[in-house]
Amino acid sequence: MTVAVDMGTGPDGAAAAVDLEELLATRLLVQGNSGSGKSHLLRRLLEGSAPWVQQVVIDPEGDFVTLADRFGHVAVDGGAHSEAELRRVAERIREHRVSVVLSLEGLDAEGQMRAAATFLNTLFDAPRDHWFPALVVVDEAQLFAPAVAGEVSDEVRRLSLGAMTNLMCRGRKRGLAGVIATQRLAKLAKNVAAEASNFLMGRTFLDIDMARAADLLGLERRQAEQFRDLARGHFVALGPALARRPLPIRIGPVETAARSASPKLMPLPQAPREAAQALLFQFDEPAEPRPAPPPAAPRPSMDELLRSIEVREEEPARAGRPEPAPDQARAIVATCLAELIADEGESFRPAAMLFQDFGVRCRMRGLADPGLDLAGFRTRLSLARAGLFEGIAEGDAIAEAAREADLLPEDARGVFLTIARAALENQPTPSDEALARVYGTHSTGRLRRLLAYLEGQGAIVTRTDLRGGRAIALPALGWTTAVA
Repeated sequence: MTVAVDMGTGPDGAAAAVDLEELLATRLLVQGNSGSGKSHLLRRLLEGSAPWVQQVVIDPEGDFVTLADRFGHVAVDGGAHSEAELRRVAERIREHRVSVVLSLEGLDAEGQMRAAATFLNTLFDAPRDHWFPALVVVDEAQLFAPAVAGEVSDEVRRLSLGAMTNLMCRGRKRGLAGVIATQRLAKLAKNVAAEASNFLMGRTFLDIDMARAADLLGLERRQAEQFRDLARGHFVALGPALARRPLPIRIGPVETAARSASPKLMPLPQAPREAAQALLFQFDEPAEPRPAPPPAAPRPSMDELLRSIEVREEEPARAGRPEPAPDQARAIVATCLAELIADEGESFRPAAMLFQDFGVRCRMRGLADPGLDLAGFRTRLSLARAGLFEGIAEGDAIAEAAREADLLPEDARGVFLTIARAALENQPTPSDEALARVYGTHSTGRLRRLLAYLEGQGAIVTRTDLRGGRAIALPALGWTTAVA
């Protein structure tokens, strides 16, 4: 399928368009001094391609968050979340194909580089099943891929430069199409700029930048002077997704506006000199209290942010789908719990994070409401870790053990029920490795400390014979596992 995104007009008034499918395969570099119209160009591209492809915008100034109101992007405040939370959001973005704007406004240079690197590396490292096509737009790319070391630490610079290099050099095979914009080519790392096959060159004045722009477009050095004469919003385009020969284009209008704008002239206040001096230097009268600023909108919590990402992708697919019958719903819950426990990487994560994944898995099977809050999920998770995915009915033989487990700390219930189930079925005592996995840890030392705690509480009694065989008894129930 060929999708042409209208970018404006060429020299003869004809429409100038970007072949979106070709752009996804060949990447784009935009260059122009401050005020040349780079952000306007990116906004035109984002608005035109929004219905067709997922978009991820790395926005150092917070200008592109206005896309959320018109095109449904999720705004992510990079400064409000930890690195672990940003990785979590990026994982969900690739999984659910939701367009986002990562706003880095308010962070210092090192914070912006670290947040962007964490985000981009997580997008790049997504599982193969999530390699969907996405347009990754990085504004002010020279901040994240500097040509020379600056005031930030070498570690952060290497991390950010590596993420940008991965995006531009290796991202295509993973569905990531880099679109980078920079004020000066001389400030942008050459190995990042060299991977783009499409170019939009705007107004620039320094000789070194004009020479590099001319080299990238295949122009002679004497033709580089034209970049000084370009008006705002005018660019020279070249590349397989744009034009086979250098083509001057004028970028068309956009539907949304940036939060910041270029300064405009306005008349100065007319006041006599004496009045102006009084305004500045008269302190006799107490200053009038300033009205309190309106309260800022509360930032979304991590759970709300992840929920919004899931809902944007899940809601359209769920429309008109009937809810499963109760028996089917119980089977879906059991299946999703079994998948969580079987997943080697998932089973060691905190219950709150597992609850998010559990909800996604249920919705993917058509169950919008599994009927569990976080507390109920923790209980079911304890049962699932003991192999009881269907839960426990009142008449089940292990129901008595479940009542005893409710008296123990939450993280110990799964281990207790695993031992109780082995004793009920006259099975050998589970190994330390198996119980550690139920406990949610790789450390058998932590598991042994838990067993010592349970024994101190009188919940279990461990018996070891002369041959090293171990059996565990549950005094309150009168059950004992077979020797292992």
